[in-house]
Parts: sequence; C-alpha cells; structure tokens
Amino acid sequence: MIKFEDVTKKYGSTTALDQISFEIDDEFVVVAGKSGAGKTTLLEMILAKETPTSGRVVFDGEVVNELQGNEVSDLRQRIGAIFQDYKLLSDRTAFENIGYAMRVVGASEEDIEKRVPQVLDIVSMKEFADSYPRELSEGEQQRVAIARALATKPEVVLADEPTGNLDPYYTQDIIQLLKKIYEMGATVILATHDRQTVNSLEQRVISLKDGRLVNDQDPGKFVL
Repeated sequence: MIKFEDVTKKYGSTTALDQISFEIDDEFVVVAGKSGAGKTTLLEMILAKETPTSGRVVFDGEVVNELQGNEVSDLRQRIGAIFQDYKLLSDRTAFENIGYAMRVVGASEEDIEKRVPQVLDIVSMKEFADSYPRELSEGEQQRVAIARALATKPEVVLADEPTGNLDPYYTQDIIQLLKKIYEMGATVILATHDRQTVNSLEQRVISLKDGRLVNDQDPGKFVL
C-alpha cells in the first residue's frame, strides 16, 4: 500500500531523510529513532505535507508527491493522524472536536451523529462526549484524539510520538488502543523514540538514524 522509493528530503544543507526505501502493506509497523532521526518527516511525506527532494512516495499506486488540490484532500481522508500534543480545540467538547474534524472532510450531520458515539465507544470515552479537553486527563485527551483519527474510517493510521507526553500507565493504554485499531483492519504506523514501547510490541521495526534507514526487521527491536 505504501512505498518509499529512494526518498531523500533536504532542508537547505540539512538532510532529513537520505535515500529511504521500504514497503508497508496491511501491517503494524514501528518507525523507531531518536529525536531528529527523520520520523516526523517520513510521516509527513505520507500525508503529502512534505515532498521529497528526490525519490517517490507511493500510496495505493498513486505517487503522493505528484498529487494536487482535491487529490491531496482525498488522500488525507484515507489516513488518520495522531499527534503527541493531541491538537484538540479547547473550546469544544470531545463530541464537537470529532464532529468538527468530520465536517471538514464533508461528512453530513447525520453521519456525525451516528459515527461520533461509535468511535468514542471504541476508545472507551463514550461517557465523556460532553467533556471539554481541560476536564480530561492527558491520557483521556489522547483517547479523544484517537477517536477523531478513526472518525473517517481510515485505511491507515499514523501515530507520531502519541505517548510522548504520557506516563507509563497511559502509554500502555494508548499502545493497546493502537493494537486494537490494527486488529480492526487499519494499517498502523507508529513513530516513537521509546525503547520500551518498541521492544514490547514485537512488530516490524524500521529504524532511522540521522535520516538513514539502518535496520528493517520483523519482528524487530530498538537497535539504536
């Protein structure tokens, strides 16, 4: 489904990704590496938020870096994204945060009323539908963010350091949710620098160091 074909990304004299090649298809994959290794840049390539300096990123047969306009919007509707800082709107409830994200991609009010309770139930947050972010713990906020990512029934879920702000208890909680999402049928790509998380998952691990792919093993361990 996803291919990186000799992808290099440079920002001036800095090389963020250096001749990266791999394929991902219906898997739970961990992209591991220390801060600055290129993990976020790699995920942004899949979302068409960054374009390669050279090489190609392919999603389901389409070259991502050649997409334009509505084609980019269509791509992003097929991908759910989860971030370290949750990105919830502080003046909206959990329900409204998810509904807003659905509305942006053209969902009807009927679809929103039906789908939001479903995804809140998946992340065990249905009873917090009317709660504002300030009323939720960090782990609960991340659960709402995950529900928002699931709202459009994505084929792929990208999780960029989703446990970076969480204590060990909530970290395991979120990791179990990502495994559940994978078991429900979505490809999951988790970017993390957390050695314990990587080693506990026993999944394929793509390891980055200074923008280079240094190891790709299934199942893999944190090797940096």
